[in-house]
Amino acid sequence: MFKEFKKFIMTGNVIDLAVAVILAGAVSLVVKGFVSDIMMPIVGHFTGGVDFADKMIILSEAVVDAEGNVVKPANAIKWGNWVNAIINLVTVGFVLFMIVKAYNKTKKPKEEAPAAPAGPTDNELLQEIRDLLKK
Repeated sequence: MFKEFKKFIMTGNVIDLAVAVILAGAVSLVVKGFVSDIMMPIVGHFTGGVDFADKMIILSEAVVDAEGNVVKPANAIKWGNWVNAIINLVTVGFVLFMIVKAYNKTKKPKEEAPAAPAGPTDNELLQEIRDLLKK
């Protein structure tokens, strides 16, 4: 059983997948850092310093007892978090688009295969059949 497991783990596909997952985690940290530390402050600047994370529609207020402890938290639609998620999605999508576009420019263009020689036309085939039938 150990030999089978070792054979399974040491195949190229499993190792490639492991490397891809580890790299994806590292890239994820870079992209999240770019979005939260670079892009969101720019978005905040152009929206007048608004932090969407704090935006919500309160459906029912929080219930607080006499000592100031929250008995029941407020029920709210946190639409600001959703707006932040959309901004993150668009930003990450754009960054990935630019990365893929730059990567595609670095690849060498594939040489086109030579075009297959054109076969005879329908008229030529019919003429050939006619001539064969005459013989």
